[in-house]
Amino acid sequence: MNADKTAGYTAVQIVQRAQLRAEAAIEPDAPATGAPTKSTQIIAIYGKGGIGKSFTLANLSYMMAQLGKKVLLIGCDPKSDTTSLLFGGKACPTIIETSSKKKLAGEAVAIGDVCFKRDGVFAMELGGPEVGRGCGGRGIIHGFETLEKLGFHDWGFDYVLLDFLGDVVCGGFGLPIARDMCQKVIVVGSNDLQSLYVANNVCSAVEYFRKLGGNVGVAGMVINKDDGTGEAAAFARNAGIPVLAAIPAHEDIRRKSASYEIIGRPGTQWAPLFETLATNVAEAPPMRPKPQTQDELLALFSSDAVGRDVVLEPATLVDMVGRDEAVKPSLEVVYEQV
Repeated sequence: MNADKTAGYTAVQIVQRAQLRAEAAIEPDAPATGAPTKSTQIIAIYGKGGIGKSFTLANLSYMMAQLGKKVLLIGCDPKSDTTSLLFGGKACPTIIETSSKKKLAGEAVAIGDVCFKRDGVFAMELGGPEVGRGCGGRGIIHGFETLEKLGFHDWGFDYVLLDFLGDVVCGGFGLPIARDMCQKVIVVGSNDLQSLYVANNVCSAVEYFRKLGGNVGVAGMVINKDDGTGEAAAFARNAGIPVLAAIPAHEDIRRKSASYEIIGRPGTQWAPLFETLATNVAEAPPMRPKPQTQDELLALFSSDAVGRDVVLEPATLVDMVGRDEAVKPSLEVVYEQV
């Protein structure tokens, strides 16, 4: 060890610093790739707002239930719209809103107050604060605390699907990854830069917490509104994660989704797509992703689409104030070296 860098440290401090460096240099273990050890698979789904997470999850959970699985869908988006498609457009009372009302009335929250079902799918919404009146991430934390009081860890589901907004990076929305509350993560994206930017952020979060000793991995990507241009598939390939399904940009899907109609029904045109997705979601192992740099993301698109040919031109003082300014002497005191 360099003597100049250790000057002033005690022998004990030098040893401690060496131990810390050695510990920091140890690579974390690879994520588990076998079957989940827990009987319930808890899967967090992330994606850009409006990319189609709720549409994907409503149809996925419905198909899973029709295949004989016991499924719980939990909306973790402050918009509280995860279950709207499942329930034909009807709003589901949120846990946060319900618990606040029950608390004012001096009553306890019961399962039937916040959890509802349709054709074998159980669903609930965590909810969030009113606009400008609180932090959405804190609302997520409060919602999960309420779920734990209701016995969340004792519920006997085959799958619990958590719908998370991926645009934000605050602690509440990263809770499942940071606290190992799920076994794996799925990202929903499309062939556009912004949705892939969000998907890449989620991969970065997973990798960050892996380095801190976490166990969550990315099981793969669902490409929604796939127009065949291939950018999302290329991102998944570069990030080292599989494509679990590609849902086409089809007018029939758009029209039925807009009218709150479930298309993932057995025996329908789109049933094979969601049956395959259900199987892939269940069987895909958690992978350790390779987050992409900004330049690597941009390289997925043509220069016409992302403006890579633009040259950064430094601004000048004249640009800022509209005139030349005399160079003012610095007031910094400079000492001559002896």
